[in-house]
Amino acid sequence: MAIEVFNRYEQKYMISAKKYSMLQNTLPDYMELDAYNRQHETYSITNIYYDTKDSQLIRNSLSKPVYKEKLRLRAYGRPQADSKVYLEIKKKFKGLVNKRRSSLKLDEACKFVETGELPNFESYMNIQVLCEIEYLLKLYNLSPALFLSYDRRAYFNNDQYDLRVSFDTNILSRRTDLKLESGIYGNPLLEKDKCIMEIKAVGSMPVWLAHMLAEYKIYPISYSKYGTAYNHTLAEQVIQDSRTFEFDPSRIGQGALLPA
Repeated sequence: MAIEVFNRYEQKYMISAKKYSMLQNTLPDYMELDAYNRQHETYSITNIYYDTKDSQLIRNSLSKPVYKEKLRLRAYGRPQADSKVYLEIKKKFKGLVNKRRSSLKLDEACKFVETGELPNFESYMNIQVLCEIEYLLKLYNLSPALFLSYDRRAYFNNDQYDLRVSFDTNILSRRTDLKLESGIYGNPLLEKDKCIMEIKAVGSMPVWLAHMLAEYKIYPISYSKYGTAYNHTLAEQVIQDSRTFEFDPSRIGQGALLPA
């Protein structure tokens, strides 16, 4: 049975290429590279995020509530119809992140989300997680909303902190062609010399890591990849709307916006 459950605290940081390089030189003294990175500098993660027609989930998330949740489909690289992917529920309550996911084949996952009907159970699935997802699909009437991909380099240390540090670069998003099998392309969310670092731990971070962040002057930020993509979409819409109308000062109070 393929089930993975995570309960941990997560903190994000935006760092420069220079600080990224500095951390790559020092982290190996305390942590091990992720298995995916032992042969390659980075590995690609692709996601489809699901939301309501009016983007209720991401709008709620950006309002910084005590509790929020999201649903996404995740793969490593560009999957085929029979490739293993993960349907994930990610919840956050008072800073603690709970992630529950189950393996499926890509075609099974897509059919499940589209129809809302549970797939025929296989040994690699977890029925409890899939039933939770079935409930979310019906509760919110979810559909594909965003493709998001990035290249990741990650380290882990399975001591008492169950620590993981990851670095995401080349973050791309698109709101059309929302299929993982279509490949990796889209609009960049970060400047080329920037990187999102994320620290995940079951409790407070170890002292050596806190000292390292202080030494390199790396400070936490509030950052959501999906949220950033959503805000970019809103900004683009404002620009498009501004081009559709022109301002006529003489008609203030009479409808100052006229079609261009």
